[in-house]
Amino acid sequence: MKKKNPTQKRPAETPSSNEFEPRSSRPDDSGSRELLLPAIKIENLVKQYPKSPVRAVSGLSLSCYPGEIVGLLGHNGAGKSTTLKCITGMLPFNEGSIEINGFDIKTNPVKAKYTFGFVSDKHDVFVKMTGVQYVNFMADAYGVTTKDRRQRISALDEVFQLGERMSDPISTYSHGMRQKVCMMGSLVHLPKLWILDEPMIGLDPSTRARVNRFMQDYAKGGNCILFSSHNISSVAKLCTRAVIISHGVKTDDFLFDDFLKTHEGQDLEEYFLSRTDGECGEE
Repeated sequence: MKKKNPTQKRPAETPSSNEFEPRSSRPDDSGSRELLLPAIKIENLVKQYPKSPVRAVSGLSLSCYPGEIVGLLGHNGAGKSTTLKCITGMLPFNEGSIEINGFDIKTNPVKAKYTFGFVSDKHDVFVKMTGVQYVNFMADAYGVTTKDRRQRISALDEVFQLGERMSDPISTYSHGMRQKVCMMGSLVHLPKLWILDEPMIGLDPSTRARVNRFMQDYAKGGNCILFSSHNISSVAKLCTRAVIISHGVKTDDFLFDDFLKTHEGQDLEEYFLSRTDGECGEE
């Protein structure tokens, strides 16, 4: 019988079957977060559509860090969706620069895109595919192994609970179910940055509660989340930080802990309306 070599290195421990569980605490102050590589670094972003006389986004600078959940708030047509599409490389922009986890979205787009997941508000998925086929398609695109994708799909289904419907064509899904499968597909490669455009629209209350808990845990694992929303109370409850855009210009950028200290007794919705000329609605 062959004796074991006592100097032989042990194989690395197998990670938890649920890779989405938090493994570290997020930064809890602006001093510590700025020591980290930003998940998003935007400098002087300008976007103007060809036939428009005004800029959709004007001189926007923004950095988001691992461990943060950042809510992007703005009135109807403020530039939220345009900003997200510029960040993800879906739209070209006129001036400025955008880096995703250290990769420039213009000069190094493939490496940048490998580090984030994006959920659009349009749910542009391949509707002839089943849910399982779509998530596997996304896993193929990001080079996720068969073993890893099985574990991750199982863990994600605990959150989104599509269950047996994952075997049905996406064409038979409701709006909320398409939202769920899009979220699953955007997370299957464990992105460091998760970007969502109006993620809660169409989700039932129980799913929203599970997604909220998942987001908090995902951020605690050292990842960054940026999402746009018109649900101000939801942003206040879930996010660590808020950014307000009005007419393409960033008017506010604050940590919620700081906001509560400096605006004691002031309602966030009232503050938001005062900063956006009282405008609200979908972009």
